[in-house]
Amino acid sequence: MIQVSGVNQYYRQSHILRDLELEAQPGRCTCVMGRNGVGKTTLLKCIMGLLPIRSGRILLGDRDITRLSPEARARAGIGYVPQGREIFPELTVEENLRVSLGARADRARQIPDSIYALFPVLKEMRGRRGGDLSGGQQQQLAIGRALVLDPKLLILDEPGEGIQPNIVRQIGDVIRQLNTELGLSVLLVEQKLPFARRVANDFYIMEKGSVVAQGAISELSDELVSRHLSV
Repeated sequence: MIQVSGVNQYYRQSHILRDLELEAQPGRCTCVMGRNGVGKTTLLKCIMGLLPIRSGRILLGDRDITRLSPEARARAGIGYVPQGREIFPELTVEENLRVSLGARADRARQIPDSIYALFPVLKEMRGRRGGDLSGGQQQQLAIGRALVLDPKLLILDEPGEGIQPNIVRQIGDVIRQLNTELGLSVLLVEQKLPFARRVANDFYIMEKGSVVAQGAISELSDELVSRHLSV
């Protein structure tokens, strides 16, 4: 579904991503892992078109999206939930969700019922301002807003960060449902090992802007964790 080939990205003179290779398969959850500062969020922003790359190629299915704008990538089928959520605090829950309708390929003008089915709390609070929600509710709103696009690929940057455990579990349940029932591809950056092991099918570990290990999540051994993820 998404294929990143030979991607190099620089910030001024710093080489952030180095010939990076990654692939996320349809209907699977792929987790990108690594210590702080290795380039995980930069990778997601490059896939979304929020940061330029120096070289390499990014494919969404058979389509080359390497030079598309973020808006065009959203219309092509990428839903993105950034670290920190970035909802619109002064807009209501419903207004936040409606923001994404303009990027739907089918030009639908109604929020899909499936969003409220996945996150019932959003239906209960659709008239409340986004800034009045709890952190966990805001994360559900951010994911719901991305799903309004009807994406082929959902990108999540540390969705469990700073959220109460019961909401983290609900988000994990939603990810698994999206994979198994809807065949949606999910690309996830996550530092919490229990969450990653529960929801992911595949993993990539990054160090210094490169992939140093990859495989099925069942192959994420204690030795790999100790070598590349322990602080």
